[in-house]
Amino acid sequence: MHTPWFVWVGFSLFILVLLLIDLGVFHRKPHTVSIGEAAAWAAVWIGLGLAFNVLVYFWRGPTQGLEFLTGFIIEKTLSVDNMFVFVMIFTYFAVPAEYQHRVLFWGIVGALIMRAVFIAVGAALLAAFHWVIYVFGGFLVVTGVRMAFHQRSEADPARNPVLRLARRFLPVTTGWRGARFFVKEKGRFFTTPLFMVLLMVESTDLVFAVDSIPAIFAVTDDPFIVYTSNVFAILGLRSLYFLLAGVVERFRYLKLGLSVVLVFVGIKMLISGFYKIPITVSLAVVFVVLAISIIASFLVRPGQTTERTLYCR
Repeated sequence: MHTPWFVWVGFSLFILVLLLIDLGVFHRKPHTVSIGEAAAWAAVWIGLGLAFNVLVYFWRGPTQGLEFLTGFIIEKTLSVDNMFVFVMIFTYFAVPAEYQHRVLFWGIVGALIMRAVFIAVGAALLAAFHWVIYVFGGFLVVTGVRMAFHQRSEADPARNPVLRLARRFLPVTTGWRGARFFVKEKGRFFTTPLFMVLLMVESTDLVFAVDSIPAIFAVTDDPFIVYTSNVFAILGLRSLYFLLAGVVERFRYLKLGLSVVLVFVGIKMLISGFYKIPITVSLAVVFVVLAISIIASFLVRPGQTTERTLYCR
């Protein structure tokens, strides 16, 4: 279904207003985000996403409403999985708690821009070359299998090529300068360690997008549904981080569940030429697999299994 240009503009302006209110009103001053505040904001962002889902359901029809919900669940769960990496980055750089929200805010702004570009390219490729869907499907199957059977490797931020290149060409202050990314000292402009952290977050999100964008194109080929479900899933990432960062390691089977989901949606793409799996079946499979992986993470104690430690992308 074609989406008029003014709908795209209106949606983009709505998201921009939300971001401006978030940063300019509620988080104008750097502070440590409490569990209560994080829970309240997580409820707000998830509620907005589900409210938009209801709008899509009655505006575009039940099928696209279910497509939005399926994409939203997949992207939201992938976002939770990505918290493993964010915890590692903030720990490595010893980022003060009161500055973490600012990094995640601008990291999400960058993620929204990158996702928009990826989705536009992906939609154009699928429209021009239908066989690309099989490339996406094969990629997701391989990614899902690797996710299930590779051990977690502790990535060293110091070896990140983006960070090494930035440190080589950009002058960096020796300490924090509050919540600022850039400062001018002694007549020279410097970047701060907080900017280096932002670069790490953006570069890792670029890798995450490579997995998540093909996954949602397996659910729907409507660019508007793909983008909006991505946006609402990403918007609540900051709140979920502060809410779940302390217990994220307990989601031991989440990555295994995600690997099953990625393999499933990859196979769905590969067989789409002769059989289309109904969206209701896709939603059921995604929900049941992720629910089982989350419940098992809390019910099965580490000592009760010889589980394989899964790798972090």
